[in-house]
Amino acid sequence: MTHHKIAGIVTAALGLCAIIAFFNAGMDTPLLSWPLTAYLGVAFTIGWSTGIPNFLAYLLAALLFILVAVGFYKLGSWFYGLVAGIG
Repeated sequence: MTHHKIAGIVTAALGLCAIIAFFNAGMDTPLLSWPLTAYLGVAFTIGWSTGIPNFLAYLLAALLFILVAVGFYKLGSWFYGLVAGIG
């Protein structure tokens, strides 16, 4: 596994943790239920604000978290290449 991939995976994990912590800021829920609470909150927000069916809201919420993880992975990989001088 190259250093680009490791940096991307670490950045994606830290980015997802930061997003989940942001969504759960100020809530009185245990730390282990933060990911599920964030996912259900995003799905509720998508479903309530657009009026789409529930299964589509859950699917879009999962897709949103996957896209955020991929974006942070690409950002971390690119930044490592920039810092390491590889390009």
